[in-house]
Amino acid sequence: METEMPENTNTLKDIYPDDHIYLTFLKKVFRHQFRKSWFRRITPCHIEDLATFEKAYAWDQDLLSHLIKTDEWTVFSSDPSVSIMRSYIEHDMTEAIQPLYFYYMEKVFSKASEKRELFNIWVEIIGEKDPILDSQIIFIAYTILQKIGLWDDLRLRVNTYGNEKEIIKYTEQIHDFYENKKHMLSPDALEKFEADPFSVFHSDDEDEQILAKSMLPITKFLKKDSKAHYASFKEYLDLLEVPYEEDHTLFLPENYYSHTMWTIEDAHWNILIKGWRHDKLSERLIGEKVTHPACGFSLDAEALISLLKEKWISIRNKDKIDLYFAQLWDEAKKVILPLTLEARSAGINTMVSLGTPSIKEQMIKSQRIGAKFVVIVWIMEARSWVFQVRDIEAGTQEEVKKEELIEYIIGKIGKENLDFYAPERDLLTK
Repeated sequence: METEMPENTNTLKDIYPDDHIYLTFLKKVFRHQFRKSWFRRITPCHIEDLATFEKAYAWDQDLLSHLIKTDEWTVFSSDPSVSIMRSYIEHDMTEAIQPLYFYYMEKVFSKASEKRELFNIWVEIIGEKDPILDSQIIFIAYTILQKIGLWDDLRLRVNTYGNEKEIIKYTEQIHDFYENKKHMLSPDALEKFEADPFSVFHSDDEDEQILAKSMLPITKFLKKDSKAHYASFKEYLDLLEVPYEEDHTLFLPENYYSHTMWTIEDAHWNILIKGWRHDKLSERLIGEKVTHPACGFSLDAEALISLLKEKWISIRNKDKIDLYFAQLWDEAKKVILPLTLEARSAGINTMVSLGTPSIKEQMIKSQRIGAKFVVIVWIMEARSWVFQVRDIEAGTQEEVKKEELIEYIIGKIGKENLDFYAPERDLLTK
């Protein structure tokens, strides 16, 4: 199979253990909040038929050009909204009690032009058009960002597209507005404008941004139902006491959105979380006037991790080692190996060096992993069953009998700090 992969492998992201501490934390925090709101996890295919995206994007060549092909007929899915809706339709989830709440936690490829891997947390609620759901998912994101100490540096912007007819009407308004102003756009901006009039709202050029802000807002073109939908959305945000600002230049690049859209950004205007409603995506995938209304959001976990680090917010590392066994020679290994298993069964986070490095190298390793207590066992200790136990933090060392070692360590670290987590307890048996 001929595969089109990123040329610069530096854009492919390895996630190292130190960052996984933060990533695992974010996944736990969001997963906990999702569960309380009855979201369930979904993982659609990472590779989709190109035809699926051709229908979803209504043959928009600019959007399609951003996809990374795996062969002539398939692509890497960089848009889980499309994949989740395709799965929802194909697997007859329409027959279940609506709406359905989904969340997604996986790596995705960004645009082909960027060729980057991102770890995204994605939310979709499908089967209901009530704007209270849009407000609910914003409240979830807002609550979590507050709890992890990030909200003070962030802001929420909101806007609306209206319905499909109103989007068409506003597109005409954009064309009319720029009819005698195209000379004010850069050649690149003008080319994008001809392909997608809404691209004027995505410009990085300050003069072009000011020009776009001088347009009439799309809210002036909304009819009764769309006005009511947008007003209700904001009323629910007010009720939930979520601070926001309206920005009528806010539009997202995908072309299947309708009604509410929003972003949460940092102090430098970088988008961390973007949210949407896409009531017409299902119609495009099905190919007929069958609407499965939906709303959702996606967040870049890597960006949130960077913010946590910038604010010097650290995460408690549950993988820290309480007890480390340093040994020398086979006789010592035979003594401490079963003792290691006993310590772990007692809830003590334990690590043992079973290679053949020097005691000096083993002590350096114990320092690097942050072990609280180190038990040193040489041949003499292995035969006498009396061990040297070093308290790293206190800088002291004591002799402890083998049969008393487990209780000694428990007394030092405290019973409340023992680790008895066992996922197999979730198994239900008759």
